Amino acid sequence: MISDPAMGVTMLALFIFVLMLGFPIAFTLMALGVGFGYYAMGSNIFSLFVQRTFSVMSSDVLIAVPLFLFMGYMVERANILDRLFKSIQLAAGGVPGALAIATLITCALFATATGIVGAVVTLMGLLAFPAMLRAGYDVRLSSGVICAGGCLGILIPPSVMLILYGATAGVSVVQLYAAAFFPGLMLAGLYIVYVVVRVMITPSLAPKLPKEEQAQSYGVVLWALLTSFVPLAALIVGVLGAIIFGLATPSEAAAIGALGAVLLSILYRQFSFQKLQESVYLTARAAAMVCWLFVGSFVFSSVFAYLGGQAVVENFIIGLDLSPIQFLLLTQAIIFVLGWPLEWTEIIVIFLPIFLPMLDHFGIDPIFFGVLVALNIQTSFLSPPVAMAPFYLKGVAPKWVSINDIFKGVMPFLFIVIFSMVLFYTFPQIGLWLPSVIYN
Repeated sequence: MISDPAMGVTMLALFIFVLMLGFPIAFTLMALGVGFGYYAMGSNIFSLFVQRTFSVMSSDVLIAVPLFLFMGYMVERANILDRLFKSIQLAAGGVPGALAIATLITCALFATATGIVGAVVTLMGLLAFPAMLRAGYDVRLSSGVICAGGCLGILIPPSVMLILYGATAGVSVVQLYAAAFFPGLMLAGLYIVYVVVRVMITPSLAPKLPKEEQAQSYGVVLWALLTSFVPLAALIVGVLGAIIFGLATPSEAAAIGALGAVLLSILYRQFSFQKLQESVYLTARAAAMVCWLFVGSFVFSSVFAYLGGQAVVENFIIGLDLSPIQFLLLTQAIIFVLGWPLEWTEIIVIFLPIFLPMLDHFGIDPIFFGVLVALNIQTSFLSPPVAMAPFYLKGVAPKWVSINDIFKGVMPFLFIVIFSMVLFYTFPQIGLWLPSVIYN
């Protein structure tokens, strides 16, 4: 007869096999959890399933997810992006690679407001990519800028990914936001520095804009920023500041952000019942996916641990006698590889719970680990051969732009992400200083 730990390992192997066949992940988790759970604990598995479903749907932390998603969808439909890009382009002026810099800053703001990588890359691919190509920018540099910039919303608060990690790891989302703030700015800053230095070395990659496309006076620049950059930045800073400084919980701040997004769409005369209906529908669809993933993940992981599969994995890794840095390298390498076939949501709610119980053994701060994972997940959207961001861009790019050109364009930014992970590991206070100062 097969032992319980062997059944647990079989359960995990079967999940990976079924996953590769393309079955829906949430329902696969629930089916395997209930099936193996019935073998392990009989009809009690049904009570566990009902209890977990109720706890997920009534979670105070997870309420912020649909509210932030709704905020993002409403901002996306307020047509702020065009104004924002043009105002930052005017402000960048004669800086080397002005269009690329404007694209990165726009991506960072818009990705922060929406947190939806596909939407940011697609919209910037329709707006900024043709503008850069018309200006004579190198197609590889232009592709890399859009793909890398579009992924920043995973890391920079208010990130939905950090909310899910906080709920999974049982750590403060507020402290995660504070810890991710400077690493997010650092990564965006490294992107901008790379573009400026690269263009200074090879000016032909990004020719200077014609004078007619540059601002004629400071007044024009100021007015453009006041009517596009400032409102969106104020919304983001207000939401983030309320969370970090303890003025509101993440859920309360998300509700304020959702209301602010609606007011912005009204302010820009873009509000309509149809757009509201679309935003609600997309929010409900995405939030339902996340919630059912949580339900399925908890049932699966509970049965997996009950059978002894979790203990097998823990004993195996601890038996390797790894140092903390070796453990981090191992986990980050696994997450990097998992990023090819899986979305970040699946990585957070399915595979991270396997590693989280081992953090205490290796003396690793779960907040530090969460920010490192958020940095790492950037690579899953950028690393060939199945990086999603290049495929999003390819879907809206001119036909003559090949996927290989886009892949080559994202590679320098992929190395920048890895470099930023090394920096964060070497100097963890980049992230941990702010929460230590604010929350002691």
